[in-house]
Amino acid sequence: MERNKSRGPIIGAALMILLAVAAAFWGITTRARALAVVTRETRELAVPTVAVVAPEKGSPHEEIALPGNMQAFADAAIYARTNGYLKRWLVDIGAHVRPGQLLAEIDTPEIDHQLQQAQADLGTAQANAKLAQTTAERYRDLMRSDSVSQQDLDNANGNLEAKTAAVESARANVRRLEQLQSFKRIDAPFDGVITARNTEIGALIDSGSNARELFHVAAVQKLRVFVNVPEVYARAARIGLAADLTLKEFPGRRFEGTLVRTAQSIDVSSRTLLTEIDVDNPKGELLPGSYAEGHLKLPTPASTLKLPVSALIFRADGLMVATLKDGDRVAIVPVTTGRDYGNAVEIVGGLTGAERVVVNPPDSLTDGQTVRVAAASDPQQR
Repeated sequence: MERNKSRGPIIGAALMILLAVAAAFWGITTRARALAVVTRETRELAVPTVAVVAPEKGSPHEEIALPGNMQAFADAAIYARTNGYLKRWLVDIGAHVRPGQLLAEIDTPEIDHQLQQAQADLGTAQANAKLAQTTAERYRDLMRSDSVSQQDLDNANGNLEAKTAAVESARANVRRLEQLQSFKRIDAPFDGVITARNTEIGALIDSGSNARELFHVAAVQKLRVFVNVPEVYARAARIGLAADLTLKEFPGRRFEGTLVRTAQSIDVSSRTLLTEIDVDNPKGELLPGSYAEGHLKLPTPASTLKLPVSALIFRADGLMVATLKDGDRVAIVPVTTGRDYGNAVEIVGGLTGAERVVVNPPDSLTDGQTVRVAAASDPQQR
């Protein structure tokens, strides 16, 4: 009995030791497994996951939309060339006129009287010249019989030449006044529309420094649209390109035009090239002075590529992109950009088009680093 009593504590102590050893072994094993999991997760997290995109081939034509100012093909302010009072006007704003059509008539009593006086002076000069010619002819006949001296004949001939010059002077004055008198008619210079009338019957008409515009005529059968093309597109904006026009008052409708000329010079203040687009307006639907949007169909080099702006890496050495080689290794490649499309940019050098390019690359991405490619779930990243 005593022996059994002495064994009990020993067995209990042994069991406690075994339990302690088992608990320690379980704790160590659990920690080891957790450490392995953490180590594996840490290694996995150390490899960044990136999304890739393939460069998009540039299309042979690209359309850009730019604001434009619409102007009449010909635009003229009509002034008077003679003085007087407005006798009558025959057209008002909105009237379609033809070349040479009478717009208004001026009453010019002073010019009329001056013309009458000039015609009378011309008659006097012609009479004097006729008398001088008769005298000269008579002196020539008398000279044959030595009845007059050579001096008298020379004087008669000189007087004839002076009277003849006076006739020409008087005739020129008559022509001048006749031309001024013809200016009493205000005629249309070309086929167009009257856009302004700034005179009334009885108004004083002055052709001097205080002259006032009487009418304004605009040719609207064809219109000019001036568009400032950014410098980056200037080389592609060539004469003969198709250029459609859209206006807010004509939703869903396009008016066909053609780029007919450029300024051949970049404006240093805006860094743009001034271009002119001509558009036919046979029905008069388009109004001069309107705001229009010009859609230029510019040719683009076939070798260009497009990438999202988010693929660019800005480094001290310039613009870079991150491409993948050998499946999962990063290669940092310098690129040359062209035109900016807003959410995309043109790549004109550095890529062949067969690469896979990383979009939204992290700043810590380095050349030769291993990455994991994410599944392409975003359509814009495919």
